[in-house]
Amino acid sequence: MPVMKGNKVKVEYIGSLDDGTIFDSSEGKEPLEFEAGSGRVIKALDQAVLGMEKGEEKEIKIEPKDAFGYRVPDLVKKIPRDKLPEEAEEGMMLRFVTPEGIQIPGQIIEVTDEEATIDFNHPLAGLELNFKIKIADIS
Repeated sequence: MPVMKGNKVKVEYIGSLDDGTIFDSSEGKEPLEFEAGSGRVIKALDQAVLGMEKGEEKEIKIEPKDAFGYRVPDLVKKIPRDKLPEEAEEGMMLRFVTPEGIQIPGQIIEVTDEEATIDFNHPLAGLELNFKIKIADIS
């Protein structure tokens, strides 16, 4: 029975970048489980499973616009150093809270004595994503 919109699917996957770097994988974990066509995963991945059969494998490439979008330069901000934890250093991911109470992650890309530069873009923004997927189960 092929996957149809509304089916619950379990998908084994490996997500990689064009240079071969693996950014996520279900290897050693439970397969990703979601309702096909529900929009709860990246749209291109959601669409790719439709029509696939249990045990079928497929490789897909997802453009930035269909994944985490393109990098937005305005999402790189400078914050006074004294507003950050003392142990803050380059590469560290921190959670920030907006005035509306929404938590957003940001990565420190530079730290000086006076300020830190924080990138609020998603770490995979602007990148093409490659997925090797396999339908583990359909219900």
